[in-house]
Amino acid sequence: MAFRKVAQRGEVAEGSGRIIEVAPGRFIALFNVGGNFYALDNECPHEGGPLGEGDVDRGCVTCPWHGFRFDLSNGACLNAPRLKVASFAVRLEGEDVLVDA
Repeated sequence: MAFRKVAQRGEVAEGSGRIIEVAPGRFIALFNVGGNFYALDNECPHEGGPLGEGDVDRGCVTCPWHGFRFDLSNGACLNAPRLKVASFAVRLEGEDVLVDA
């Protein structure tokens, strides 16, 4: 695994997400839920909506474009089981948030 620092804890507000470029043209969505961090591919598989801009509620993010909901722990779509986004391991080291993306 190749964990790399993508943010500091304070950069992602509780109950929200943030879009982070992890490589040129490659983006993940990083979420903070109760101090626990989750990372998903930022692009909704339905029509490419930015998941990092979606509403976070009860361990899920809702795509802001068409309302598809994804489980933050594994990327599974709750609306359409055939859809899924990649999820990535997250590790905290002090104030640093590291992701294996």
